[in-house]
Amino acid sequence: MLAKLTSKNQLTLPKAIVQQIDQPEYFDVSLEDGRIVLTPMQVRSVDAVRNKLAALGISEQDVTDAVQWGRRA
Repeated sequence: MLAKLTSKNQLTLPKAIVQQIDQPEYFDVSLEDGRIVLTPMQVRSVDAVRNKLAALGISEQDVTDAVQWGRRA
């Protein structure tokens, strides 16, 4: 199937392809062996990340400490 890249770098995906995925709003774009690869992505809100960290018992101070530790390496 063909897709046309516009002068504004916009690409329309063929309907037959889009119907086979969950119609995500975002894609991760990578270049592999000269091919452009689009991978459907779920973008989560900051609140979802904070809730997940809280559920795991990870505090903001834990994150700060981990970042400082990582920067020393």
